Amino acid sequence: MIEPGLTPDEAPRGSLTVRVNAMPADTNANGDIFGGWVMSRMDAAGGIAGVDRAQGRVVTIAVDAMTFIRPVKVGDVLSVYTEVESVGRTSMKIHVEAWARRFRTTLHEKVTDATFTFVAIDEEGRPRPVPKPPEG
Repeated sequence: MIEPGLTPDEAPRGSLTVRVNAMPADTNANGDIFGGWVMSRMDAAGGIAGVDRAQGRVVTIAVDAMTFIRPVKVGDVLSVYTEVESVGRTSMKIHVEAWARRFRTTLHEKVTDATFTFVAIDEEGRPRPVPKPPEG
């Protein structure tokens, strides 16, 4: 689903997984939202997608290079999209994109993206196989 204000050629990749308002407590001295706050939301969204795909616990083990394209400001709505790119025996790579809907506008802009690697783990925290996807 494309959010209002976006055209198909600028649509986010993947499924909307997390959506949250950027608040004043999350800013640096310049009034921009901390990059770590954005990355944390991206990690959480990737974890949700990973749990869904792995049908159980996952942990983040790596994040590919992340470049912040635009700042996030107080009042913006951050939307995080996820897409499972590949699945190995115990790990999976999940593409994660963060988009900002600018405060009091319909303008949506891509803020950053990265590929997060997650490992499925068992109750003792050891790697476990990622189940095959359900058919259908």
